[in-house]
Amino acid sequence: MLAERYVTEELRDFLLSRENYKPFPTIAERNEWGKLPANLKKFWIDKGESKLNYSWPAITATQYMDYSRTGNRVRYDTVSLERRQDLASLIVAECIENQGRFMDDIINGIWCICEETFWGIPGHGYMMKRQDQLPDVSDQIIELFSAETASLLAWAYYLLKIKLDAISIMVCERIQLEVKKRVLDPYLYRTDFWWMGFNQERMLNNWNPWCNSNCLSAFLLLEDDPQRREAAVVKAIRSLDSYIQRLHSDGGCEEGPKYWIFAGGTLFDCLELLYGVSGGKIDVYQEPLIQQIGRYIYKAFIDDSFYANFADSSAKVHIPAELTYRYGRRIEDARLSGLGAMVLKKKREEATNVEFPAMFRLLPALFNYTEILHYTGESPYIRDAWLDGIQVMVAREQEGSSKGLYLAAKGGHNDESHNHNDIGQFIVYCDGSPMIIDPGVVTYTSKSFFSERYTIWAMQSAYHNLPIVNGVQQLDGRQYKAYDVNYHQEDTIASLSMDIAGAYPDSAEIKSWMRSISLIRDSHSCIEIKDNFQLQRATDDISLILMTPYSPQIESTGSIVLQDENHNKVIIQYNGELFAVSTDKISLEDEVMRDIWGDQLYRIKLRTITAIDQAECIIKISNLTHARGG
Repeated sequence: MLAERYVTEELRDFLLSRENYKPFPTIAERNEWGKLPANLKKFWIDKGESKLNYSWPAITATQYMDYSRTGNRVRYDTVSLERRQDLASLIVAECIENQGRFMDDIINGIWCICEETFWGIPGHGYMMKRQDQLPDVSDQIIELFSAETASLLAWAYYLLKIKLDAISIMVCERIQLEVKKRVLDPYLYRTDFWWMGFNQERMLNNWNPWCNSNCLSAFLLLEDDPQRREAAVVKAIRSLDSYIQRLHSDGGCEEGPKYWIFAGGTLFDCLELLYGVSGGKIDVYQEPLIQQIGRYIYKAFIDDSFYANFADSSAKVHIPAELTYRYGRRIEDARLSGLGAMVLKKKREEATNVEFPAMFRLLPALFNYTEILHYTGESPYIRDAWLDGIQVMVAREQEGSSKGLYLAAKGGHNDESHNHNDIGQFIVYCDGSPMIIDPGVVTYTSKSFFSERYTIWAMQSAYHNLPIVNGVQQLDGRQYKAYDVNYHQEDTIASLSMDIAGAYPDSAEIKSWMRSISLIRDSHSCIEIKDNFQLQRATDDISLILMTPYSPQIESTGSIVLQDENHNKVIIQYNGELFAVSTDKISLEDEVMRDIWGDQLYRIKLRTITAIDQAECIIKISNLTHARGG
């Protein structure tokens, strides 16, 4: 998409030099900084003041070794990230106030980070050629956070160089030296990093645009040599093409909405960097795929901070409001811009505090803040969407509102990026409240991405809304997938049907398992899960699982009521002659899970009472909130 159009002899003619590349005002250019709203200035100056005379946290060798010794990723990663977030806050506070009182702390932060042996995190040390408990300083790999760090330091250089040089020229020289050694040179001269996509890799994911966006920004802000600048742009373009060509035409993010922030979102960052440094000549915003990638996030939107989460995505996602708004403006989609504006108007100043200290997102969030506050777009509450590439459907009762029932369901295969074994999974919300859920992801450890991944309960089909047959769950691998997938939608119904037998190994002894998941829109709207199955032999070991954050109330044989703290209620009806119901309480100790769901989840298990080898069973879920006047 990009290389065939823009890797030409003319490229060097329209790439701006470092001196002429002015993406945002520096600290010396006071006009735009002075125009920021008072509440926004106060928010960021307060953040800076909280770090005045700051003692930068130490990062020790044993903290790094914690990962290989215990599998814990949090203790090291947290300290590393806090250093970078605090530096970004101090930089913004100084740019706003311009009185010099944050400069010493900024220099200390820059110096601390430059002194680090490795800018990445232990969980990514697998990329080094020599494997050890400590990083190999002779092997300068580029992973997500080394690239993020290079970009942050490059922005510090760009924004504050005049002030830093007035104190000591060594600070900016150190930034240039360290970023060149750790990121710029490896980016230019190596092609073996898997995320670049130059070696027929089996899979590319968010790493590609995420790393490219930060490497590219570091080059554009720091590199003087026009030939090296051009070579970096060309390499980024070719690498991004490797990623883009693997995406489905529906623009869906198989990694889930949380990862859209770092997949589709960082692809947009890359496109914005290329657009800016080329004076608008590198422009693919009218490409249908680029537009669909942006639209995915409102197709996954449910209500408030809830999104249709599959794979390693939490149910609550804090999207970058300004980026979402700007993406919508670029592709002329008022729903997408409307979603970004809606989030910013709710969160106000906090919406500018983007995840990770990504200055290329933080700065436009500041300078576009007032514009977004006054923007009126279109409602992001779309009624129906079908993403045929990743095989995800979403449906709600009515366009433009979270009122009523909401359904999302998926087919696909069990070798997706950040995969969970979840073919045939569905989630149900009522009036914007989660009722039948996908638990999401637990805090990453050394088990999360390697051979022990599926020993983690949250990755297993037994903790999704799926059948367990003869004690057998779904397995991981691309061969485990949905067959005969069919989506149907009209005013009165939206449905997804598939044969999920292929997601299970032979030991489950399933001949066929046709699952149909439907939202029926009429005077008595409901969600219907119809399972029509044939087994190789009769068994009474068949269980249908339903995951919920609320304590199930078993009203009578064949009916279960779920109610949230706001009295939103649904009733689940099933064949009480065929199934017996039991519930397990799952105490949540993981912090990521607790942040979303609280102290516990509940697993409803509908188990066959007698041995059968075939049946049609229907689970019906209806909204009781309005039916009973509640």
